[in-house]
Amino acid sequence: MSPAKVVLAYSGGLDTSVAIPWLRETKGLDVVTLTADVGQPVDLEEVRAKALRSGAVDARVLDLRREFAEGFLVPALRVNALYEGVYPLSTALARPLIGQHLVALAREVGAIHIAHGCTGKGNDQVRFDLCTTSLAPDLRVIAPAREWKMTREDEVAYAARHGIPVAATRASPYSTDENLWGRSIECGTLEDPAVEPPEEVYDWTRSPESAPAAAERVVIEFVDGRPVALNGQSLPVHELIQQLNQAAGAHGVGRIDHVESRVVGIKSREVYECPAALTLIRAHQALEGLVLPRDLLEFKRGIERRYAELVYDGLWFTPLRSALDAFAVETQHRVTGSVSMKLYRGSATVVGRDSPHSLYRPELATYSSGDRFRPEMAEGFIYVWGLPARTWGATAAPPPPSSSAGDPT
Repeated sequence: MSPAKVVLAYSGGLDTSVAIPWLRETKGLDVVTLTADVGQPVDLEEVRAKALRSGAVDARVLDLRREFAEGFLVPALRVNALYEGVYPLSTALARPLIGQHLVALAREVGAIHIAHGCTGKGNDQVRFDLCTTSLAPDLRVIAPAREWKMTREDEVAYAARHGIPVAATRASPYSTDENLWGRSIECGTLEDPAVEPPEEVYDWTRSPESAPAAAERVVIEFVDGRPVALNGQSLPVHELIQQLNQAAGAHGVGRIDHVESRVVGIKSREVYECPAALTLIRAHQALEGLVLPRDLLEFKRGIERRYAELVYDGLWFTPLRSALDAFAVETQHRVTGSVSMKLYRGSATVVGRDSPHSLYRPELATYSSGDRFRPEMAEGFIYVWGLPARTWGATAAPPPPSSSAGDPT
């Protein structure tokens, strides 16, 4: 009888590279790897070859860039999703997509297990486990890093003993994750939140101090809240994001240094590079501010916060997330137009916006000739608007009785 199979989410990094021989030796399983191309700038064929050299019986690479952009990044952009108002959820958004394909591949090859390289302290273990629970509760999840109790130094040594080359070394111990929406960096000196991240941890963004002295302007066009063109060139969403990552990153845009609240209850210092994500979110927010009324904008902010929490917490496959998506789609029918962004030494600033659905009316906003606002109507408006406050003030409660000097203290 041939060994049972496990499908491993494989990045080619330290944890998942070590996991292949560990699953074979410790669990007696044949390992089939799945590497998802979600826009990470690596040689994926080399990653596939490395998986086979490390002992995998089969290694699959799937190009999921378009599916990732259309099915996950566009919905997140519609709600301006920023966890704790800071993090664009780059890693978190990729996990449910990868989880879907892990389950599909497990069904195809007859695997009874799914495995991932996440640690017991991280968020991704929650996301992968919940994807499997939601989509295929009969499959068992194995998380080697939760079991083997090896330090990163131990993992490097284990890899060396098994002839597995890894990028992490004792001199450069950073752990990274990359996709279209951003790059995350952790471990090493970054574990001290009081220490400024060294320049060596950044790869997608130039230091703002060394960025070009001249600003660059880019124009992003949206249709129904979806980015469709960059500087007049129509592009698929994933290609637009790739180009904007390069343009904004060259100006030092997109660096994030965040102490965030993990799902498991601990605080973690995380460093991110998200040039396109932050630029697009700011542009999208500006366009929404032009075309959506105040009450909808205010209500939507609460939806945006809850949506970001669901994604971060691994709850993509839930009816609440689906319902919030439906609400977001409804809000975007007029979010069509263009936004001009100035990229300059670490900042992406909105410098212009235009839409055929603009609620801005110059004849109402101007203080110059052509003003069509009727100021004589303001007094009546203020009277009615302030009536509750006026009534409250006129019926104020009496002051509390004062204590006499002879009362005991």
